[in-house]
Amino acid sequence: MPHTTQLYQHVPETRWPIVYSPRYNITFMGLEKLHPFDAGKWGKVISFLKEEKLLSDGMLVEAREASDEDLLVVHTRRYLNELKFLFERVEGISRATIVDLDAHQGNGHERDFMGDKRVYIMDVYNRHIYPGDRFAKQAIRRKVELEWGTEDDEYLDKVERNLQKALQEHLPDVVVYNAGTDILEGDRLGGLSISPQGVVKRDELVFRVVRGRRVPILMVTSGGYQKRTARIIADSILNLYSLGLIGSESPRAWAQNSDTPLLPPEVP
Repeated sequence: MPHTTQLYQHVPETRWPIVYSPRYNITFMGLEKLHPFDAGKWGKVISFLKEEKLLSDGMLVEAREASDEDLLVVHTRRYLNELKFLFERVEGISRATIVDLDAHQGNGHERDFMGDKRVYIMDVYNRHIYPGDRFAKQAIRRKVELEWGTEDDEYLDKVERNLQKALQEHLPDVVVYNAGTDILEGDRLGGLSISPQGVVKRDELVFRVVRGRRVPILMVTSGGYQKRTARIIADSILNLYSLGLIGSESPRAWAQNSDTPLLPPEVP
């Protein structure tokens, strides 16, 4: 008997490649306000972008959650825990690079893809904070360990140089970019000192380098334990749009060769 599912949907060309659902914003009788993580920051990001007239509800894509019945059609329960669907479900994807710029070591995906040569992991993190997973570090192909209080110039230089080298060593079919904002100055859990402008510049740098090599990029937001991170994420998205790095195709997205240093935004 054929399996019926509501998982797949047609996405009109009028919609942007921005995936959002109000269900991302977690509430629990007000107790979420006591947690250092702003559980409603994604809704705030969307609100800021709407205020700037960049987005409307009709331009967003809301993902549908796969049920256990959907997933068990092709996978065992044991395999579901490994989350390795990308290569089996997306045509044309045989090599991927994870660029993890959250302040914490990404030991989850590192353990998931341990020994998987299809996946190249670049991880830039504060070496002194959680999780300090030595076993998971074996999966990192390009490891950049930072000291307490690392600031903009040093951080951006290390990110750019290592990203260029990572893409030279392993040119992927897709880049998954973890754009954590817990690198922001004042974040007590991240322990770094990157300015709001530095966060925006970091995202611009990553998009310029990756798109300069004609590689698709999927950006996900993660850590960020201050209330102001939502505004910074929104500002970064607005900056990427203004530079032609997201949204409608623009020659500016490809104008810079990926082997050259990041150009300031005022340079054509």
